[in-house]
Amino acid sequence: MPKLRRPLLCLVATLASLPVLAQPVFESASPTAGSTTSQQANQMADKGMYKDVDYRNASKRGPMLVVIPGDIKSNNATFTQKFGPNNIADFGELELGRANFGILERSDLGPLVGEFQLAYTMGDPAAARKLLQKGKFKTTKWIVKFDILKAEQVAQAQKGFDGGTLGRLAGIAIGGRGGWAADTVGGSIQTGESTGVWVIGMRFKIMDANTTEQVATGYTEEKMEVGATHTAALGASESQRGGVSLDTMVQRLVQKLVWEIDGKYK
Repeated sequence: MPKLRRPLLCLVATLASLPVLAQPVFESASPTAGSTTSQQANQMADKGMYKDVDYRNASKRGPMLVVIPGDIKSNNATFTQKFGPNNIADFGELELGRANFGILERSDLGPLVGEFQLAYTMGDPAAARKLLQKGKFKTTKWIVKFDILKAEQVAQAQKGFDGGTLGRLAGIAIGGRGGWAADTVGGSIQTGESTGVWVIGMRFKIMDANTTEQVATGYTEEKMEVGATHTAALGASESQRGGVSLDTMVQRLVQKLVWEIDGKYK
């Protein structure tokens, strides 16, 4: 064997024996972990997990920008109790950063964040230029905001079956012990299913950092479905409830809009 090949083989063997570094994995502490209900619940939860988006122009560096809190136009109490403009702006900073835009985080603005938001909401270029003369903000090209224009439950449907009436009819028809048994079995059967669908719409606006003029805008909507089922018979019951959460929906809407910004406006 050539002399140079032996050290190379030794190096390969050494590298192969080294432990592979990976993200930590945590086990569930639930007493039902691994059960049928656990598996069903985890399968539903997996569909709502965060998924990376491959932004098509992520290899190209985008301009420096600041994401300011947007507006929530919806009056839906369920949505407004859970979300504020800052939550949505946080998602915006995360995804724009993943798309390789330069992000000046709002935390860097400190007490200036209120003045920033007011200057660009009111379209005051003089105030905007005054703020941008300070330190690192001189490099800012865009101001971006994400607004919720719609968040409402638009449809709901439900159906069910109660075996009580059918069981009583069977009991009358059969009579005796058999009829009593049919009444008991039929009366214990109950099934139910309900589904609600929300429509959530989000808009982005890009403004020129110096002039406060609108550079671009876009809008997208997504449906959020929440459902539940219940079945009971002879003392045994089974129920399931699930759907994508509002948090996931908002993040997915931000991802769709950032995908558009990354693809069209770099």
